[in-house]
Amino acid sequence: MIDPARSVDRVQDLWIEHGRILGAPQQGQVPESAEIMDLTGHWITPGFIDLHTHLREPGQEYKEDIASGLRAAAAGGFTTICTMANTRPVNDNKSITLAMKERAREVGGTRMIPFGAITRGLRGEELADMGELREAGVPAISDDGRCVTDSALMLRALEYASNFDMLVIQHCEDHCLTQGAQMHDGPTAHRLGLRGWPREAEDIIVARDIILAGRTRSRYHVAHISSKGSLPWIKEAKDRGLRVTAEVTPHHLALTDAAVVGYNTFCKVNPPLREEQDRAALVQALQDGTIDCIATDHAPHSSMEKECEFEQASVGINGLETALGTLLALVRNGELSATRLVEALTTSAARCLPDLPAPSLADGAPADLTVIAPDLEWSPTKNTLRSRSHNTPWLDQRLRGVVTRTMVGGNWAHIRPDHD
Repeated sequence: MIDPARSVDRVQDLWIEHGRILGAPQQGQVPESAEIMDLTGHWITPGFIDLHTHLREPGQEYKEDIASGLRAAAAGGFTTICTMANTRPVNDNKSITLAMKERAREVGGTRMIPFGAITRGLRGEELADMGELREAGVPAISDDGRCVTDSALMLRALEYASNFDMLVIQHCEDHCLTQGAQMHDGPTAHRLGLRGWPREAEDIIVARDIILAGRTRSRYHVAHISSKGSLPWIKEAKDRGLRVTAEVTPHHLALTDAAVVGYNTFCKVNPPLREEQDRAALVQALQDGTIDCIATDHAPHSSMEKECEFEQASVGINGLETALGTLLALVRNGELSATRLVEALTTSAARCLPDLPAPSLADGAPADLTVIAPDLEWSPTKNTLRSRSHNTPWLDQRLRGVVTRTMVGGNWAHIRPDHD
């Protein structure tokens, strides 16, 4: 059992009844009707939380709908996921939020929390009605995929959001520096003849926004951080006591721009994969807490949007189901501790978001948990992935470590078939 909320990392039994965790039963107190599971060799952790996913419903259900996305989330060990607002139409109003929440309730399993847009239609011109969104149960806003580059508008967004205790999540990209960019601006891009996306395009926005967050004392969150240059700004903000948090994706922790060689469109992401010095710095910042949590930025695309010329390919990686296997490699090579990995997927993620209790395996806690076989090898394939899309660089590769079961509220949302 690994439970970072209580600093627990030990072998023990777990008793669950009526959707709640009751701790280890005493000898002779287990009723005959109880279901007994032998999970020797497994890990049990609190259920994973993902602050950054794209489920494409409404509007692009051919890539992913809420039903397939929640199945994929459960298979990845996630008991709660948060969806970005760049649906079609954009989730910038109460009616779309409520429709999405109702659809998720119909599907069941993994819980879904919709995030709203900062600006109407993601156009970066006029603020969305945050009060209406908050009333509909939206705890955070983001124009993910587009950066709010207008400083005055961003300042008003932070001020307005603070009135409702909402988290403002920024996609940090100075679009003036990334016009036509295809990958990280470095030697690999030059060899491939592709226009580069410089680190500074991210660093400039992170620095500006932290200055604005300091003025407003607002909750501010850096999405999918990729640049080593952004890390000192985040650390300095935390040292000053600002309410600044940050996330990093599994692919930015595991891959570099070298993965693009051969014009691999499955490795075309925004922000781009960067160099080894960035990857190593991100892992270290996650381990020491400068970066708070891991978020998948699950971005499903159909084959026609990825199996094409690199310049025409859509950006994004399908990440919910491969996250754990990818991240456990960092644990095995000594870059990241197992406890910190679990913390970054559970309690640290919850602390970034208003109103979300930190998950725990403590007595009386809701039975949201993830069961992991850390040494079991498997391959993500078009037949085994629950997502509608398969745009992952780990497709048909061997990964070590897999979620075998996911429980949400005392009910199994995922049980891995033996043949997967």
